[in-house]
Amino acid sequence: MIEVANLTKRYAGHTAVTDVSFTVGRGEIVGLLGPNGAGKSTILRILSCFMPATSGTVRVAGLDVFTQADEVRRRIGYMPENNPLHKEMRVREYLKFRARLKGLSRPRSRERADVVMQQCALTEVSHRIIAHLSKGYQQRVGLADALVHEPELILLDEPTQGLDPNQIRAVRQLVKDLGKSHTILLSSHILPEVEMTCTRVLILHHGRILAADTPENLQKDQDEAGQVVAEIAAPREELRLAWEHTPEIQRHDMAAAEGNYLRCTLTPRPGVDLRPHIHKLATERGWPLRELTRTRLTLEDIFVRVTHAGREEEP
Repeated sequence: MIEVANLTKRYAGHTAVTDVSFTVGRGEIVGLLGPNGAGKSTILRILSCFMPATSGTVRVAGLDVFTQADEVRRRIGYMPENNPLHKEMRVREYLKFRARLKGLSRPRSRERADVVMQQCALTEVSHRIIAHLSKGYQQRVGLADALVHEPELILLDEPTQGLDPNQIRAVRQLVKDLGKSHTILLSSHILPEVEMTCTRVLILHHGRILAADTPENLQKDQDEAGQVVAEIAAPREELRLAWEHTPEIQRHDMAAAEGNYLRCTLTPRPGVDLRPHIHKLATERGWPLRELTRTRLTLEDIFVRVTHAGREEEP
């Protein structure tokens, strides 16, 4: 659905995107993840034909966004970050108006307005003025606008920004439901949001893609340094010496736990699973062991590691 090759965008005295390449297959929900200023919105604006690139090629459904922009626009639904709505209009009136602007006939625009209002749970507020709706409902109106002409590709720029937790959950579920019949590319700097919504993640930093994979594969790639937590009933000094004399352990930290147990957080050497070593040690010493788990890296952990490595590689 999306093919981006060697994309670069420069403004006066500033490069927003540098030599970015990626693809998005039909039916995927892909997240552009990065802090503010990473280049996420710039990429979406280029894909939506809102602005040209400095260099590189970008195709949507096989069409060039620079030379076939009108055809590309018919295939995409775009909700920008600031979600510009005509807030003096009523919801159904606005959606019919937008459908007409996007080339639908009058009967078809009425039909599609009713369909997307049902999809986005807007039917009960269809006759209300948009300005009188909550931020969460206004976001839904923006999503309905992006869907009204039945696009193949949906582009969402920070779709949950400014929403409360309940509204975020509702929009997240809506995006997941839309992913069953559309290709979706969304940008966010909220890591848990991307982790719970997207099938694949592109991590951007300073206009470059530093990692691209599923959240699960990114976790596997980074998991060799995943910490192990063990709760053991043992004399503190003996346990400290045991950790210091275990070459597979890079760092250790101990804290008192309930009862006579010590809670140990252990960081392994790269590529080492510490759990068999800890179990063997506890068995040999006769120390009761009531917890032995390896912590699961969050997308936030992975993002910090990847972007830190990216900074170290910068000239």
